[in-house]
Amino acid sequence: MISVDEAVDRITALFAPLEVEDVPLRHAAGRVLARAVAATRNQPPFAASSMDGYAVSGADVTPGATFRVIGEAAAGSGLAGRVSKGEAARIFTGAPVPAGADRVVIQEDVIRNGDVITIRETVDPEPYIRPIGDDFKVGDALDAPRRLTPADVALLASMNIAHVPVRRCPVVALVATGDELVMPGEDPGPDQIIASNSFGLAAMLEEHGAEARMLPIARDNAASLQLALKFCAGADLIVTIGGASVGDHDIVREVAAGMGLETEFYKVRMRPGKPLMAGKLNGVPMIGLPGNPVSSMVCGHIFLRPALSVMLGLDSGALPRELARAGEAMGPNGGREHYMRARLGVEYGQLTVHPFARQDSALLSVLRQANALLVRPADDPAKAAGDMVQVIRI
Repeated sequence: MISVDEAVDRITALFAPLEVEDVPLRHAAGRVLARAVAATRNQPPFAASSMDGYAVSGADVTPGATFRVIGEAAAGSGLAGRVSKGEAARIFTGAPVPAGADRVVIQEDVIRNGDVITIRETVDPEPYIRPIGDDFKVGDALDAPRRLTPADVALLASMNIAHVPVRRCPVVALVATGDELVMPGEDPGPDQIIASNSFGLAAMLEEHGAEARMLPIARDNAASLQLALKFCAGADLIVTIGGASVGDHDIVREVAAGMGLETEFYKVRMRPGKPLMAGKLNGVPMIGLPGNPVSSMVCGHIFLRPALSVMLGLDSGALPRELARAGEAMGPNGGREHYMRARLGVEYGQLTVHPFARQDSALLSVLRQANALLVRPADDPAKAAGDMVQVIRI
C-alpha cells in the first residue's frame, strides 16, 4: 500500500491540461479561463457623472453663485456643446461630463428657477465625477487560470469580450459494477440495492467542471465489464466503481488488465478507500474506486478533484487543508490515514470541527450532513478537545 500523498502525486501525474476552446461569454460562467484576457476599452470610456445634478466649472461654485442651464446630458446622450463660465448642464448619473465642466453639483444643493440655478448656502464638496478608466483601462487583464465567477463574467462583458478562451471540460466516464445494483426508480430484488455512487460522483464531477457520462451498470462477468469499458471510448478519464477489491466477484483489475491496463498502483493506506487503483487503459487514465458509497465519494474528493484540476489547468496537488480546533476528544488512530466525516463551523470565534460518531463507509445520511473531512494521520495519538487537527472542506 502507498500513502495518500503518494497516490495523489501518482494520479495527477497521469494527466495534462486539456486543449483550449473559445466559448460565448453567456456560457463562460464556471469554466476555467485558459489565458489572460485584456480589456479592449476604458471603463468608463469618458468622464461620467456619478450623481444626478448639474455639470459646472468647479472654480465658480460658491454659495449663492448662479449659473444658466444651457442643455442636458443623459446616459447615452451627451451634451454636444461646451460649458463655459457661468453656465451649467443638467446631467444624470452615468452621463458624459461635457467639455468645460469638472464638477457635478448634486440637485439637492441647488435651487432652480427656469433656466437659472442658484447654489445653496451649504454645498457638498465632492466633485461626483468618475474619471476615464476609473474601473479599468485598455490593456488591463483578467489573469488566468481562474474559474470564472458571475462577477468575472460581468467584468468581461464590460471589457467588451464576447468570446472567452477556456479549457475544454474533461469528459469522465463512470462505470458502476455489481450484480447487486439497480438504477433509481427500478424495483430491486430481495438481494439488491440502488446504485447511488455514480449519481453522487457525477454530481461532484460536474460541480467541479467535468462532463460526466454515466454508463450502464456492468455486471459481475467479464463480457459485461468489457463492453462497458469499450463504451468509455473518447473519455479523458475512466472511473470504475466497485469490483476492485479481492473478492471472487471483484474482477475489474483482471478484466482491465486483459484489455491493456497498465497499473500505476493498487491499494492506499487510508480509510475509507483502501481498495483504490489507478493506471492507464490504452493511454486513457483509469481510476478504480471502492464500492462502498461513502468510500467512493470520499475518494472522489481526495483523488478525482485534483485530477480535474490538472486537466483544467488549475493548481494540481492535494486539496487544501486547514487547521481547526477539535470539538471533542478522540481516541488514537490506527495504521491508516483516516478521513472522518465531520461538521465544521465557528464556535466562540474559533474554527471548530466535530466528527460524527458513526463513521461506517455505507452511511450516506452521515455524509450528507458533513461539510468537511477531519484528517487523522496514520498512528495519530489520542486527541483532547481543543487540540488542533487538519480538515478538508467538502
